[in-house]
Amino acid sequence: MVKLNIAVDAFQSPSNPPVLVEWKPYVIDPGTKVDGEEFEAYNVRRWGSSGWTHSLKRSGRLVGANFNNWKTWPNTLKCHQMIAYLTDPNRNADNKPSTSECNAAIFDAMYECGENVSLVDTLVKIATSRLGVSDSEVNRLRTYLENDEGSREVVKEIQEGRKKYNIRGVPYFILGASQGGRYIGRPYGFSGAQDSDTFKDIFVELTSLLG
Repeated sequence: MVKLNIAVDAFQSPSNPPVLVEWKPYVIDPGTKVDGEEFEAYNVRRWGSSGWTHSLKRSGRLVGANFNNWKTWPNTLKCHQMIAYLTDPNRNADNKPSTSECNAAIFDAMYECGENVSLVDTLVKIATSRLGVSDSEVNRLRTYLENDEGSREVVKEIQEGRKKYNIRGVPYFILGASQGGRYIGRPYGFSGAQDSDTFKDIFVELTSLLG
C-alpha cells in the first residue's frame, strides 16, 4: 500500500491522467476465528512461527510501515463489510471515505495501535474517530455489522476475484487504463509486494494507451 501510494503521488501531475486506486475485498484465511486470534499463537499454529513476518517488517520500516504493535491475526470479513457500507454510492453522507482511506485507518489501528479489527466495537470506533461516521449513524452501522449484513456480497466479490484473476493471496494488483469506465487493452494483474518504481513504469506504459 505504501509503495503504491508513493508511486501514485510521484506520478500525479497536470500532464498525466489521474490515478484511481480502489481496494477489493480478500480474506487470507476464512478459517480464522470470528473474533480473531492472538498473533503469535496463530502464527505458531499455522506456520510454526512468526518468522515469515521479519522481512515484511524490515521492508515496511523503510517506507514508514513499522508494524510496531501487531497483536492480533484478525478475521477481516467484517472489515470488508464496513468498507462496503461506508463507500456505498447510495449512502447519504457528507464526507464519504474512499476504500483507500478505509483500509489505511484499519491497517493503522491493527498494525500500529494493537487493535483487534475483527470486533464490531473496534470497527465502530475506527469509523467514528477516523472515517467521519456521525453520532446519528453509529447505531445503523453497528446494527449492520452485528446482523452480518453485506457478508454475502463480500464473499461473492472475493469468489469472483478468485475466478476471474486467479487470486490466491495478497497483495494482488490489477492495473489498467480506462476510458468511459471500460479498460483499454488488457489490464496488468500481478501478485506480491512491488517497488514504487515498478508501479510508476506501468503507469507510464498505460498512459501511452490513452493516446
